[in-house]
Amino acid sequence: MNNTFARTLRQLREGRGLSQKQLGEKVYVNHTTIARWENASRLPDATMIIRLAKCFGVDINSLFQLAAQSEENPNVIMVDDSKIILSDGLAVLGEVMPNATITGFIWPLEAIEYAKKNRIALAILDIELGTASGLDLCHTLTEINPCTNIVFLTAYANYSLDAWKTEASGFMLKPLIAENVKEQLKKLRYPFLCDTGVGDN
Repeated sequence: MNNTFARTLRQLREGRGLSQKQLGEKVYVNHTTIARWENASRLPDATMIIRLAKCFGVDINSLFQLAAQSEENPNVIMVDDSKIILSDGLAVLGEVMPNATITGFIWPLEAIEYAKKNRIALAILDIELGTASGLDLCHTLTEINPCTNIVFLTAYANYSLDAWKTEASGFMLKPLIAENVKEQLKKLRYPFLCDTGVGDN
């Protein structure tokens, strides 16, 4: 695991003269949890990153970005109500990001529950999800973790204006193809480590 976040957290704590126990008391966790964060065996969730940022008086987004960069196996999800499109899309994402943990969802509520338990680095969302809206799902996912990158995938180009009013990083037209995914990865608001080869050229 990349140690950037762990090293930064330790420097922030020591710079303020706090022990791991004292920091734990300030953010309401056990000192062993702080130790795990500082030895890079665990990462804090979104709620704890916000608490840490407030405790140290640092920019919340900067800590989120450090945490995202610390993930060698980022969680990527795709949500689409078409099983065929979802299956094909997951294969493309697996090809482009072989080191990522990629999970597909037909139902938005299942994706939300997954996001509450796992830090999502990237979410590929259909806009029309049966009776649900990918635009609403985007908002919910970024409420759970403000540094989740959202990229919309749709068959309808006219949705692009609505998509750009959200917190999304990008917009792609169906079908999902590898080259388009690679281009989107270069434009993410919150870049994360991913063995794609997109920076090799």
